[in-house]
Amino acid sequence: MKRLFNIAGPCNVEDHYMIDASRRLGKEIFQLIDNKEYFVIQAARQTGKTTLLLELTKQLNQAGHFHSLYCSLETAQGIEDAKVGIPCVISALKNALEGHDLPNATTFGRDIDMSEFSINLQKSLREYCQSLDKPLVLFFDEADCLVGQTLISFLRQLRLGYINRANIPFVHSLALIGMRYIRDYRDEYRLSEHTLGSSSPFNITAAAMTLRNFTRDEIAELYAQHTADTSQDFESDAIGYVWDQTQGQPWLVNAIAREAINLTPENMKRTIANDDVKTAIQTLVKRRDTHFDSLLARLREDRVRRIIEPVIIGEMGDIFLDSDDYSYVKDLGLIRDDRGKIEPANPIYGEIIVRTLNSRTQMEMGMRGSAYIMPRYLNGDIIDIDYLLRDFQAFWRINSGIWQEKYKYKEAAPLLILQAFLQRIINAGGQIVREMAAATGRVDLCVVYRDRKYPIELKIRYDDETYAEGLEQTASYMEILGCDKGWLVVFDRRKTPSWDERLFVRKELVNGKTVTIYGC
Repeated sequence: MKRLFNIAGPCNVEDHYMIDASRRLGKEIFQLIDNKEYFVIQAARQTGKTTLLLELTKQLNQAGHFHSLYCSLETAQGIEDAKVGIPCVISALKNALEGHDLPNATTFGRDIDMSEFSINLQKSLREYCQSLDKPLVLFFDEADCLVGQTLISFLRQLRLGYINRANIPFVHSLALIGMRYIRDYRDEYRLSEHTLGSSSPFNITAAAMTLRNFTRDEIAELYAQHTADTSQDFESDAIGYVWDQTQGQPWLVNAIAREAINLTPENMKRTIANDDVKTAIQTLVKRRDTHFDSLLARLREDRVRRIIEPVIIGEMGDIFLDSDDYSYVKDLGLIRDDRGKIEPANPIYGEIIVRTLNSRTQMEMGMRGSAYIMPRYLNGDIIDIDYLLRDFQAFWRINSGIWQEKYKYKEAAPLLILQAFLQRIINAGGQIVREMAAATGRVDLCVVYRDRKYPIELKIRYDDETYAEGLEQTASYMEILGCDKGWLVVFDRRKTPSWDERLFVRKELVNGKTVTIYGC
């Protein structure tokens, strides 16, 4: 059977193209296990956590120094009552032991009184470890599924077993794996701190590790496996574009390749070109697979909005880098900060975030009739951006109040509505390249149509300096793109100026480049 690019569930070398996930974690994990440490592994959704854990479990069992067990806690998700949740965890361990064919699996928890939920997890693991001829290494996947008193009891029992293991055998080394670090579980147990004797019931972790994304070279290596199997090659530019657009996010890397290959099912010898990759990305974005929906459902959460909204409008707002909200959104994989700014984790996520937040606006605009159909602004290979923006000014004057009220992201609403208005460019065969980052003071848009580029800068007016700052930023962006014309759109959200004062058009010459300012 031929191998595939996997986009659902864990990978295995027989069925899927894959990169050894342990390479993306580092050799430190084996040292932690040898040293009998308890630790945490964090990674965003669909980055290869389960694949990694299954690989590690297999490697450790084959090496013969330990008995290793992988156990998913997904069946205990959302169970707050420890009387129900802890027996569910024990049942998950039983099933995992039987599935891994470890010694004495049928004896695990056999004589445990399930009503003693506050000690029976610790007792079950202790008695099982006593029965083994080798130390036990335990990986708990989906650990952040646990909530409420179930989470508190689970962590506390593991901690007590760890503390007493010098005298009573217990798990040799243990890892908790999830989308969040253990620090983000604190909200679940904060109200019960006085019962734990500690601000954390799991203050025994030796390390918190992150499963990184693919590098560009690893993307090339992954795609080369398909080439070796089928002789179908990926152009170097295509691989570079995948890297630029995904920043190595594993699900995206696999999904793009899978979709690009599907474009040529009858000609597997044809090289995958850059245009094939672009088409594949557009298809994925429009289709909104489960990966996107499950991730972007988080946008409705207030703690996510408090971080994502400043990114959309280019302002820091109330973002504090040491806040729980910031850690939470970063751990979800929605943002990155490794380039000196806070921005979407990759351009595809940035595109999906904007489209998700203004999707209702796009739909309603599409129902408004022929007056808002894109071809009005087309002139052969050229888009009349001035015609488009003047039309938006007229629209904004009539509709701004009503349409902004529809948004939960109210600060970002003007920018989101304009981008929905521009969406028809994409529908007509164009592209909008978005660059969003907190603390930059603006949003950069590059409209691309028939190989022509149209730079548009979006800003919120905060004072009279906004326009001068915006002109400088727009000119700088034009220089990067190699364009002589650019547009600056500034939203004035003050209540006192009249519409005649807010809505204006004027041209400025900056370093020999023409910037047209549109006040809204």
